[in-house]
Amino acid sequence: MKGYPFPIFKTAIPGNNQIFRLEDPVERRKYFTLKAGPEIERIRGFLEHNTFVGFLLGKKNAGKGTYSKLFIEAVGPERVAHISVGDIVRSVHRDLSDAAKREELIAFLQHRYRGFINIEKALDIITGRDTASLLPTEAILPLVEREIGRLGRKAVFIDGFPRGMDQISYSLYFRALIGYRDDPDFFVFIDVPEAIIDERMKYRVVCPHCHAPRNTKLLRTKEVGFDPQTEAFYLICDDPTCPNRQRMVAKEGDALGIEAIRDRIEVDDRIIRKLLDLEGVPKIFLRNAIPVENAKEYIDDYEITPAFRYQKKPDADAVDVIEEPWVVNDDDGVPSYSLMPAPVAVSLIKQTARVLGL
Repeated sequence: MKGYPFPIFKTAIPGNNQIFRLEDPVERRKYFTLKAGPEIERIRGFLEHNTFVGFLLGKKNAGKGTYSKLFIEAVGPERVAHISVGDIVRSVHRDLSDAAKREELIAFLQHRYRGFINIEKALDIITGRDTASLLPTEAILPLVEREIGRLGRKAVFIDGFPRGMDQISYSLYFRALIGYRDDPDFFVFIDVPEAIIDERMKYRVVCPHCHAPRNTKLLRTKEVGFDPQTEAFYLICDDPTCPNRQRMVAKEGDALGIEAIRDRIEVDDRIIRKLLDLEGVPKIFLRNAIPVENAKEYIDDYEITPAFRYQKKPDADAVDVIEEPWVVNDDDGVPSYSLMPAPVAVSLIKQTARVLGL
């Protein structure tokens, strides 16, 4: 984050020469055991009788869901869940189309909701019948509480709250509002250079049939093709559940990159900067990128995100794939490596153990 340096977290273990393929779940499990095994066991022990609330704070497309889901993968899904406020609102929209679920939802809100608009108006906002109003925080809180009730007694990572400056005061007492009493809460700040968000968006492609997402620069498929008419390279879907090996296509608007979501990015930035100065709530700092000059000391080579570029083989249909470390300039203009999600998750695991006093 420009003007606010996050600490660099070390994942390299001196004298260890093991290499893991971090895209493979089996290899990733071994990686987590090596890099954060003791912390994982202590967190599991804590969660046998306790819970926590972790607020994920980062710019749009910063990887909030990815990092929390890797934490859950390492620690176990029995006691930890990831909650997206956006997903909750979308699921409520689906529930409202079912008469029984609609009745159950209204009954719950009548019991738990307090606010300045009536319940029917709040539901009109959710379904889109009222497009002029914003869903108030007073309506969001009971919806999140309802989702937590469905999950049972689990620790939760909250993704998407606070969403605006007006919600910051709610976030300070969120654990009490949703019935978590004195269980610990903490903020998880995620620093991702804008250049990374920009390229993640610009190079995104999806399968037109199964909608599997990939990235021509950062997450290629097994097979790459070349279009002689446009002189462009393209990916061919290799999702095992997809019956069609179709050419993947860019999503509309992605060519604009980060500029397409600039307003949202600026709001997120203001929220993060405000909460960075908050006293009294423990903080975890995750960074997606590390200066090139510090890489040898702090990380292993295989933890660096690879970037792909392509060359057409002369007089052949095949395409050469060239893999190299992805280097971007961070928000202060410092050449940096982007990290794979797994080492960032290791940082989250270790720092969570620390803020919980384990």
